[in-house]
Amino acid sequence: MTEDRPLAPPAPPHDAAPTAFPHDSAALTNWLTTLVRNREYGILADLRRARTPTRAHIRAGWYGGDAHREIFERVAFLFAVYHQGRSVPSFGHGSLGTAARRIGDGAGRGPDNPGAQRLLDRVVASRRIPWRHLQHAVIRMRSCDVPPPSWSQLAEDLILWHDRKARIAYYWAVEFHTPVPRSRTAPGGRTTRKDTPA
Repeated sequence: MTEDRPLAPPAPPHDAAPTAFPHDSAALTNWLTTLVRNREYGILADLRRARTPTRAHIRAGWYGGDAHREIFERVAFLFAVYHQGRSVPSFGHGSLGTAARRIGDGAGRGPDNPGAQRLLDRVVASRRIPWRHLQHAVIRMRSCDVPPPSWSQLAEDLILWHDRKARIAYYWAVEFHTPVPRSRTAPGGRTTRKDTPA
């Protein structure tokens, strides 16, 4: 007596197009934050080696699928740069434009800080993805001890960088320059601010 076995799926023809794997920016962020939480400092150090692809870069690229491997590898690099020396992971918050508003010091932040203004101007003026300026922005956020952009959103925005309808650079500039809601009077006469960094 023979067992009924399911038939194996037929092999694709040799000229069939390869299967396209979708990207998953949330899964990338979860993996990266787990590295920090688990103190996987060796893997994070490998991710900071931008010029030499490592197994860590390849792993980060998996989350980008077939089409966005390089973007995901480089976002992982930026994540590792921001988290150098940190033991608590940050998922980030908002777009790069929103995060750049937090760059600065007591004299001024965002549009009120000439250094932050020049940095954002260089980022949004670039036709190609401005990797070097993005790295500088992340380093400034780290040195100012302010939250970075959402890593998932950063990956999604960079995927659309060349899409004229998406206008990512324009929206980053708009979010950077959007006025902060003014102070309001709380009960008891105290003023509160809505722009306190998260």
